[in-house]
Amino acid sequence: MTGQVRTVDGRVAGRRGQATRQKLLDCLSEMLSTSPYRDVKVIDVARKAGTSPATFYQYFPDVEGAVLEIAEQMATEGAQLTALVEGRTWVGKAGWAAAEELVEGFLDFWRRNDAILRVVDLGAAEGDKRFYKIRMKILNSVTNSLTESMKELQAKGRVDKDLSPAAMAGSLVAMLAAVASHQKGFQTWGVKQAELKPNLALLVHLGITGKKPTR
Repeated sequence: MTGQVRTVDGRVAGRRGQATRQKLLDCLSEMLSTSPYRDVKVIDVARKAGTSPATFYQYFPDVEGAVLEIAEQMATEGAQLTALVEGRTWVGKAGWAAAEELVEGFLDFWRRNDAILRVVDLGAAEGDKRFYKIRMKILNSVTNSLTESMKELQAKGRVDKDLSPAAMAGSLVAMLAAVASHQKGFQTWGVKQAELKPNLALLVHLGITGKKPTR
């Protein structure tokens, strides 16, 4: 990693500098989970990391710049969600297992990254293209893989030929993202987490195969 991380003015950060930079990011991530994004100030992040605002500004132009760095790291991890879809079969019991694992992986990813994803959603909703691109990077990884899976099923005659794989895949992923970001809200409707997963998996399976799953 040495030689890849640079300060704001372009200097290469050494090991200690990289460690300090990462600590600032870790502290900011922790603060985002307990405080509104716009309430987080540079001086507070620096204090929590045991350093100074001047040190913070060596590595990031402002809080938003540091948040974007965290978001980019998270999006790289999110791109791996494609593994939940690629190479999977959607026939028989294996199809139901694939739907369950996709839902589980999606909900788990959102829970682990809830704080930064809320900031990404906010920035994207406000029209910030940087946050929008990060959000789409995560969603595209699954959407593209699902689209290809549905095209294969269509070619084999297992899915209605008039169905649009891209439209269906995009709709399912948008649904997954919306539900994942609203997980706590389901509790206010009396829906337990254990009930949410199988019902969401059912919708995913029906959307992809058009059939009731074999369990």
